Amino acid sequence: MRIAAAQLAPVFLDRDATIPKVVAAVKDAASRGASLVAFGETLVPGYPAWISRTDGARFDAPDQKALHARYLAQAVSLEAGHLDPVCQAARRGKIAVVLGIAERPADRGGHTVYCTRVFIGAEGTVLSVHRKLMPTHEERLAWGTGDGAGLVTHPVGEFTVGSLLCWENWMPLARSALYALGENLHVALWPGGAVNTQDITRFIARESRSYVLSVSGLLRESDVAEDFPDREEFLPEPGELLLDGGSCLAGPDGEWVVEPQIGQETVFVAEIMMDHVRAERQNFDPAGHYARPDVLRLEVDRRRQRTVEFLDPGEP
Repeated sequence: MRIAAAQLAPVFLDRDATIPKVVAAVKDAASRGASLVAFGETLVPGYPAWISRTDGARFDAPDQKALHARYLAQAVSLEAGHLDPVCQAARRGKIAVVLGIAERPADRGGHTVYCTRVFIGAEGTVLSVHRKLMPTHEERLAWGTGDGAGLVTHPVGEFTVGSLLCWENWMPLARSALYALGENLHVALWPGGAVNTQDITRFIARESRSYVLSVSGLLRESDVAEDFPDREEFLPEPGELLLDGGSCLAGPDGEWVVEPQIGQETVFVAEIMMDHVRAERQNFDPAGHYARPDVLRLEVDRRRQRTVEFLDPGEP
């Protein structure tokens, strides 16, 4: 089976301008025979990189509130149909899509951003929505905390695909939940940076005896509009590369299939083979013959967290 990683830069904080880039990459990957294409964390409409560069922890700071308002306005609402063009491209290309978005979900009131992974099936339907379990460090100033509802896998060809977001991939129990569901193709979404992907991609592959596709974004000084608030403070160096990619693919033996790709927008396509997974499971299968459920077991709550439950008249 062929799979693809689309290492793209967003049109920063411009949802409607970034989505056509995603659609074009879906079409490209499908035309090259890929059955699945994945994109980086919060590619649409972008990663909140300004927080760590503009003293973003200042409480009630007018500039930070204005930037957050812009982020919220440009975030993706599935209920509003913002991803319909991507779903249509997936259906036309008969290709599954794993996409990182900044989501503004109606089931949490519509005014908080969540770091979200959307899985779109080859028929063009959104099959699952996973919200990052724990935002990392300064991300907590931009994103809400997710839940376990998206800890699921999906079949693509003869593979079983699971996905986690950024430092969730360091969470042993989150990984274990996906292993127990039969995952053998793990998709790890990152904002961008070989510093994130170059070690853990091979580690997870070796631990799980699965293929691991790490997909990152880019962010260049030129991707940020000239009228972006406090641009000079956010981007002090002309031509600066804030997020440098690092997308890569490791095989179930932990060896590189595609080494980290640095600094350029690209869609790479690679072939993966189930026989390679089966061969590596011969001596270690973390959820199978090498598990000890009589000693160690994991309980996962996959209920979607909601703030309120309404019991209307006439309902039991």
